[in-house]
Amino acid sequence: MATEEVAVRILLVEDNPGDARLVYEMLEEGGEAYSLLHVKTLGDALEHLAAHPEETDVVLLDLSLPDESGLETLRRTLEVPHTAGVVVMTGLGDDEVGVAAAQAGAQDYLVKGQVDYRALRRALKLALARHKRAGALETQSLTDDLTGLNNRRGFLVNGEQQLALARRNQQPIAVLFVDLDDFKRVNDKFGHAEGDRALIETANVMKRSMRDSDVKARIGGDEFVGLAINASEQSVSPIRTRLENALKAINRERQLPYDLTFSVGIFHCPAEDESSVEQLLARADALMYEDKRRKQAATPARKPTPTAVR
Repeated sequence: MATEEVAVRILLVEDNPGDARLVYEMLEEGGEAYSLLHVKTLGDALEHLAAHPEETDVVLLDLSLPDESGLETLRRTLEVPHTAGVVVMTGLGDDEVGVAAAQAGAQDYLVKGQVDYRALRRALKLALARHKRAGALETQSLTDDLTGLNNRRGFLVNGEQQLALARRNQQPIAVLFVDLDDFKRVNDKFGHAEGDRALIETANVMKRSMRDSDVKARIGGDEFVGLAINASEQSVSPIRTRLENALKAINRERQLPYDLTFSVGIFHCPAEDESSVEQLLARADALMYEDKRRKQAATPARKPTPTAVR
């Protein structure tokens, strides 16, 4: 039984209509399955990659654009978290620039005026293969095995990238810190397998309540964090509400032998704030502990069970 051919998803970043048309024609000539999105500026490309980080396989990137040029174009493209390989396109006589781009992180380069369909097809295939290999190794080092979210290293790497992008676009962000309540009790009373399940369901709450483009992570033990880009101060309350609603839904749907609850701290960072991800995380952590202390103060202390006198 023949398998259906999977279309290669290409983002073409090219402001010259003639060069864009040549790419279209070469792809049509090959007759292979592909989908192509064409944008004319680096800003539009970065916006698309940030909003849809897993929906592009290869970026065909011109290094001479209206809003950026040279290797800085590539650097800014690689700075945005996404899963695409990058093939740069240079002008005639710019072989040295192409080599430098490959050394800086591009999977391959093409020289305009010397490209036919075979060269384009080869570059696309190499970009896909090389990026998948590199991505598999990178994913292993940045991902929490239990939940599938970022681990601490992954959060710091991807968080710094998103923070740099937000500052370049003068956008505020929100940093979340989530800590499970009574996690030790769950482990002690129901076993470590149920404790793992509690962690997995907390990750599901994070996934349900945050956007795909937001950075989500389990940074250790029962601690989870998130970074939401372009989050105004007015959006902090809705973020908390989405977390609470997702938590209620998980408790209702999963029918756990306990109520899954957690304490939350959300720190809003204005665009002009120059703090690092680590510093923003510490502020959100402090707010989380304030939330935990308020809940503990509002909860009556459990009375010890009296011991029968024999």
